[in-house]
Amino acid sequence: MSSTLKSKLVAKALDEGFIACRICRPDAVPEVPARLEAFVAAGYHGQMNWMAERMAWRGNPAALWPEARSVIMLAESYTPAHDPLEVLAYPERAAISVYAQGRDYHDVVKKRLKRVARWLIAEAGDAAQVKVFVDTAPVPEKALGAAAGLGWQGKHTNLVSREWGNWAFLGAIFTTLDLVPDAAEVDHCGSCRACLDICPTAAFVAPYQLDARKCISYLTIEYTGAIPINLRKRMGNRIYGCDDCLAVCPWNKFAVAARDIRLHPRPELANARLAELAQLDDTGFRMLFSGSPIKRIGRDRFVRNVLYAIGNSSLPELRGVAVGLTGDTDPVVAEAARWAVAQLDVA
Repeated sequence: MSSTLKSKLVAKALDEGFIACRICRPDAVPEVPARLEAFVAAGYHGQMNWMAERMAWRGNPAALWPEARSVIMLAESYTPAHDPLEVLAYPERAAISVYAQGRDYHDVVKKRLKRVARWLIAEAGDAAQVKVFVDTAPVPEKALGAAAGLGWQGKHTNLVSREWGNWAFLGAIFTTLDLVPDAAEVDHCGSCRACLDICPTAAFVAPYQLDARKCISYLTIEYTGAIPINLRKRMGNRIYGCDDCLAVCPWNKFAVAARDIRLHPRPELANARLAELAQLDDTGFRMLFSGSPIKRIGRDRFVRNVLYAIGNSSLPELRGVAVGLTGDTDPVVAEAARWAVAQLDVA
């Protein structure tokens, strides 16, 4: 029965818009606890204290919900139709990570997951209990995705597939149903170092090992306070996230286009200008980023990032924008503005 149900489940998932659906056991990632422990012990998690505080669950998916017998892993494509590295050549523009240029993926993917989960309950009857997760619970999605055969964790630590590259969101449905698991995928990175070598801040201490404290995605999104000067100079015009390591993966030649229009870039974010973003007040920030994952970092942290980009721009016409923020009520923003002015004065 489970194999028949599984076939119908995969068909349903693909019909809903997911690009792949695979299954593993909750205990299929025994290597995760030691990896996570080493990551935290080295301090690579930086200010992400939640990683240390919830290691027991994040390291052992079976402990998150002991009754679960299967984990259904699903992938949702957000492959861009443009080269995300192109914007780096235009210092007056803001480089925003592709995933954040559209609707908040948490909302989009979770609603799709819930529809699949409801279908599964209706199909299997009283025997089915489910829980859905999209990057908001201590679930090691990438490791589970590899165990389920969606792909493998590449040298940049993200999931890579021979079928759809590495531009994908991951979602998980834990269930009490005993479904037939898929075979884990093997590593196909070979000798390639493209993702490691392109990193602007040399955040990879070794293949498959990331020091988040140097990662621009971490710095622009998770890090609070003034970013170290040596790192802010390497950020260029990246103001929210960084796509460099994802964009250069050779397996993207098989990338599948994003199907949901809500995940497509909004024009005002794909072509955003630093001068306009820097002048956002709290109300303007909330209005512009309503329904966007960017909203969660708040205006102050966002404008801090924009000012670092202005300081890196070498564009004297942006000096006045920075000067106008040197008296900002947020001390970190004010310091970033003074730094930007100083950088432009010597450019």
